[in-house]
Amino acid sequence: MTVKINKCGLEDLQILQQISIETFNDTFRDQNSPENMKAYLERAFNSKQLEMELSNISSEYYFIYFDEDLAGYLKVNINDAQTEKMGDKSIEIERIYIRSEFQGKGLGKHLLNKVAEIAIKQNKKMIWLGVWEKNEHAIAFYKKMGFVQTGAHSFYMGDEEQIDLIMTKTL
Repeated sequence: MTVKINKCGLEDLQILQQISIETFNDTFRDQNSPENMKAYLERAFNSKQLEMELSNISSEYYFIYFDEDLAGYLKVNINDAQTEKMGDKSIEIERIYIRSEFQGKGLGKHLLNKVAEIAIKQNKKMIWLGVWEKNEHAIAFYKKMGFVQTGAHSFYMGDEEQIDLIMTKTL
């Protein structure tokens, strides 16, 4: 088993868009209406939006490969790119997704270790993320990895307000 993590650039936009739509759809389509899924996917993963995010110096995307196959991706934010004001000593995991056929292979841990490495290099003291309150599998994983719930915020899936738990880990 070979695991490789590579930083994404603008040249990766199309494949980033494809894996973003695929993994988000696989994760959430069964719990949301087709209309709300379509609205969210079109807003969050359109080419212009992803190009803007890839060009933001306060955001970084990474692909994770398992035996040369693209298995998932990660998006981290610092400074003003964070979706909540958590201070300049924090780093946000905005997206962390593993394709369904690669889940259970420890790749999420590799991505969390990558975030910790980035955080330490940038002198950050806390990692945080928002996770849907109904995503019990992810919540259990983050707790196992040392995250604790410290708050909540609204997340809009189309026109439906949902609650994300804010989970943090101090470094």
